[in-house]
Amino acid sequence: MTSSTSSSRRRGRRRRRRSSASSCKVVNLGQDANKAITELDAAVAQGANGVAIVVPDQAIGPQVIDKAKSAGIPLIASDDVIKDGTGAKAPFVGFNGSQMGDSVGTEAGKLFKAAGWTAADTKIISAYKQDLTVCTDRVTAAKSAFAKAAGADVQVIDVGTDNSPVDAQNRSGAVIGSNPGVKHWVVWGCNDENETGVVTALANSGVAANNIIGVGLGAYLDCKDWAAGKDTGNKAALYISGAEVGRSAIQVLVDKVKNGKELPAETIAKTTIVNKDNYKQAGVNCT
Repeated sequence: MTSSTSSSRRRGRRRRRRSSASSCKVVNLGQDANKAITELDAAVAQGANGVAIVVPDQAIGPQVIDKAKSAGIPLIASDDVIKDGTGAKAPFVGFNGSQMGDSVGTEAGKLFKAAGWTAADTKIISAYKQDLTVCTDRVTAAKSAFAKAAGADVQVIDVGTDNSPVDAQNRSGAVIGSNPGVKHWVVWGCNDENETGVVTALANSGVAANNIIGVGLGAYLDCKDWAAGKDTGNKAALYISGAEVGRSAIQVLVDKVKNGKELPAETIAKTTIVNKDNYKQAGVNCT
């Protein structure tokens, strides 16, 4: 049997795997859309059984889907949904962006309410890559869920970033500086990178940890402060397991190739809220 190819990303890293009964190849695509196409062409030429890919840019979705379809190779999209030229989605393995955002916003709202803060002296920073639908799905859902859980209408300030902690820190600095009268801050974003970057900016601006409620998405960066026993504004995070997504992607491809089972339209991995008290038990791997 020829090998299957796949790709998965965690925290902005993109990989592609080639898998069969005997082999699995992983290729790091980085942020390079051209490399994604080149590597897909190579997989087709090598007779891959299946492809699971996390695209660096959703705009290449039609091209990716067309190439796999023309070669008769089953294709799975992971992390980011991709569509063909007609708008039809490729089978997807990953997380539901809206559900994740809902969990983050609900947790932030609960913590806000428990802290006894008011909308009058609180603002929310929502940091994310604004041209990535997986990010907009998450933060939009977080905003709605927060309002419901908090029972308050707190102003949300959107900060556009490249999804890295350094950019989130740098870009939120101006926002913090232009709001000197804000006593309390709530923070969320597309991923842990955004949320921890903003929390760092707040800390550097002199905001005390007990005046920050940061809820991350991933938990792999938030847990560093918890492991160090630091007094931190990173109060909680939604734990997502990229390894579980990768395993699921490979499994559905193997089921298709070996057993003829149709690719499910959507396979959603489980998530859970963690904090300094339970992240170890949940299996969070700090990186």
